[in-house]
Parts: sequence; C-alpha cells; structure tokens
Amino acid sequence: MIEAKDISKWFDGQQVLYNISATFDSGKTNLIIGQSGSGKTVFMKCLIGLLTPEKGEILYDGRRFRSLDTTQKRQLRSEIGMLFQGSALFDNETVLGNVMFPLKMFSPLSHKEQLERAHFCIRRVGLENADDKFPSEISGGMQKRVAIARAIALNPKYLFCDEPNSGLDPKTSIMIDELLSDITHEYGITTIINTHDMNSVLGIGENIVFINKGHCDWIGNDKNIFRSKSRSLNDFVFASKLFQEVKLFLEREYEEETGKR
Repeated sequence: MIEAKDISKWFDGQQVLYNISATFDSGKTNLIIGQSGSGKTVFMKCLIGLLTPEKGEILYDGRRFRSLDTTQKRQLRSEIGMLFQGSALFDNETVLGNVMFPLKMFSPLSHKEQLERAHFCIRRVGLENADDKFPSEISGGMQKRVAIARAIALNPKYLFCDEPNSGLDPKTSIMIDELLSDITHEYGITTIINTHDMNSVLGIGENIVFINKGHCDWIGNDKNIFRSKSRSLNDFVFASKLFQEVKLFLEREYEEETGKR
C-alpha cells in the first residue's frame, strides 16, 4: 500500500499540486486519471520519488520516504517496477536481453537463476517464442508486453505504469489492461496506472483518483464513477459521444427506477 498525505508541489513559484491525499491499495489496479496538464504526471513522479513535494509525505507500507536514508531508499527502489509510456526498450537488445537488464543490474541471483527468472516473466506475458527478436521485429503490443515482463523481473511490490495504452489499438489496449490486472491480483502488487483512457477506467478501475487542475476532485471506482456529482469529472468522463450516450441511458434508467417508487 502507498499513501499520499497532503501532497503539494510548486514549480518556479507556481503551485501545481494542492494538498492531495490518496491511498493506493495492494492487490488492486489503482488509476490516476485527469486531462492533459491536470497534474497527474507530476503527482505520480512525487509518488515514485522522482520529484520532491514541498509539502506532505509519501508512505510505502508505513515507510516514510522522506525519512529513509540512502541505503533504505536504494532498497525501496529495488522494490519498484516501472512501465514507461513508450515502452523504452533497448533497440540493440533482444527481448530476452531487455528483460535480463534489471536482473543483471540489481539482482543477487546467479546468471542461471537470472535466465530462469527472465524466461518465466517472458512466458507470463505470453511471448514464449520471442526471446531472440529485437524490438523493431515485434508489434507495439508485443513491445508493451516485453516492457511489462521487464518491469516485473525483480518481483516488485510496487508497479508504476505511465499511459500503458498509449499508441495501441483498442483490442491490444484491452489485452494490456487485462494483463496488468491479472499480474496485480496474482502477485498482490500495488499497481498505480497514470491514464486518460476511459476504457481502462471502466475495465480495471478498482480504485480511481481523479486529478483536476492540481486538486484531487474525486476518489472512487469503476462501479460508481457514473454517479459522481463532480462536474469536472463528469466533463472528463462524458467528453466522447459514446459516453454521452451512456450518460443519457443511465439518466433514463434512474428516472424509470424513481418513477416506479
């Protein structure tokens, strides 16, 4: 579990985050959503420790990040997996080489054990026959799965994903969402996903934090997001024609239910 308490952040004298508090549970897919420029990426960087908030604190399973010494922070970072927006694979490394990279850098395992772990992770994301292929030889969806395999290679307790569906077609996006959800539940990981993809929100949004203009405007899940009374969230959710139709359907359904009473 990761807890954010009253996080505030400034850049060049301008405040971009305002006293954000949220809890991200283990074994759940936790989503941070919001429009471009809302502050959700800055918030995620504060959670990871890439940025230091001027106010507030981050706790990893009760460990206060600010209070950790250098050795303790290094240990904590070894427990974190990262899935970058553009996959960020090494072009000159094979699929196996990419997944092996964090193991070579940070794992105390023997070379044989590292290979076994890498092969396990590659199989877990469904890429059994892609070990010797280079990123340029596989599809965008496959590249994303390689990035997931690399992110879980060190068996992380915490997994951060930045726009994991960026640039993917809808079918592949659903596959990536389901894979992240399955891995999260299977290993009890605290997974935090930064996204503005409403399909992801409705598909795997077990815990959702909505950031608007640097403020935390709403916290909920995929089951109650359509019942929100936050105007800014509704504007975000129902921006597309499809979800406007969903809204009208729900409003008619609600009117019928109340009329029967």
